[in-house]
Amino acid sequence: MRRTVALIPACRVKSDNYVDSRHARYPFFEAAQVAVRDADVSPASLITADAPAVDRGHERVKRALLSGTVNSETPRRWSTRTEVLSYPIARILVSVIDVPAAIDKYARAEAATARERLQTDITEYHDINQLQSTQRQSISFEAVLTEFGLDSSVYSAQSNEAPSVIEQRKELDSTLIQHTDTDGYWIELGAYLSLADREWGQSWRLTAREVTDGMVYVDVSDIFTLIESAIEDRVAAGLPFDVQGSDGGDVIVDALTDAVSDLRELVSDNSAADRVGAGVDFVAPSQFPPCMQTLVDKARSDEELANHAEFALVSFLVAMDSDVETILTILEYDQDNQDEKTDVAESVHTDTEETTTTTRERIETRVRYLNDRQGAGTQYPPPSCATMQAYGDCTDPDERCAEITDPVSYYIEAIDAVDNPSEYAGGHTDR
Repeated sequence: MRRTVALIPACRVKSDNYVDSRHARYPFFEAAQVAVRDADVSPASLITADAPAVDRGHERVKRALLSGTVNSETPRRWSTRTEVLSYPIARILVSVIDVPAAIDKYARAEAATARERLQTDITEYHDINQLQSTQRQSISFEAVLTEFGLDSSVYSAQSNEAPSVIEQRKELDSTLIQHTDTDGYWIELGAYLSLADREWGQSWRLTAREVTDGMVYVDVSDIFTLIESAIEDRVAAGLPFDVQGSDGGDVIVDALTDAVSDLRELVSDNSAADRVGAGVDFVAPSQFPPCMQTLVDKARSDEELANHAEFALVSFLVAMDSDVETILTILEYDQDNQDEKTDVAESVHTDTEETTTTTRERIETRVRYLNDRQGAGTQYPPPSCATMQAYGDCTDPDERCAEITDPVSYYIEAIDAVDNPSEYAGGHTDR
């Protein structure tokens, strides 16, 4: 059920001196939300005054849609207070856009960014404790578990630091096993099932896990993945909410017109992708628009692509119902090409195989991400030509480029213009 939320909180905090930097890094934490409610301005007043937090909120959503992160490209531009206040504004923006795919991608990006920050800050916290210094504000692993109600559900598996709960299980002749793995944890079955997603793959199924006495064994990477899932759930909760419908809400929507139009351009034009997925049985790289041919060439030459460029390329291929194997083959990350590249590169750089493998795995993950929700890849159309130009990814435009608005439309027209398009497929058949 959609709900209308109050957009004008009470007023207290007046300067960055009173804003905890952790609130800026984790704006969905309860303490950060309290700080926003106690701020001296409301999101509504910020929006109507076109405050810096509005620009940062816009960037927050745009980066989420294009690159899967909410990190700013110019972090030094924003104050801690602006960063904190940009989060509720970002939530208003995605609610006004009201596109399920955009909301889903935004929540995932917030969670993915938070996971990266947590892994850094928790390490810093332990270093700070060892140095007995409090100059940097980091966060403990225990505090994160408490934040998401997992403090009574997750226990260290270290045999020499077993918590009291595990000791009690031992006294009751429980079958719970203590591990010497310093990175291991036990998580209660109910908590595990509520956070793990069956679409994550076979390794997350209980049959592939060590389960005993109502507990599931996970390593440190797994526990951060589960925490990331908890963050995503919290960010997505309550979205979208009604903004329009009141005088104040209508004023907000009017003030956000340009930002909303910009963001909707990234997510609402599904028609071109729908047309490709419905009517094309092959992928012909030679008919790609110049921008995509350039990105393919860079990928094939092992040149590292920027996040926005890689997203544009992979989402373009996914829009044509290309599966993981087809995309890896087109980009020459399939195993046969990888073996050949590795043989050539071994005499030059011993890390080449590992780097390319990592790139291949990242591409696989991105394809599955874009194809999730029952494989509806068209929920995530590739960026428009305007967005490609804004990011500097529009290269060598030709006459056809002047007549189209997005790379997929270019491809459709190019395929329609040739007599026998299957000749250009090069073996890349999807169905």
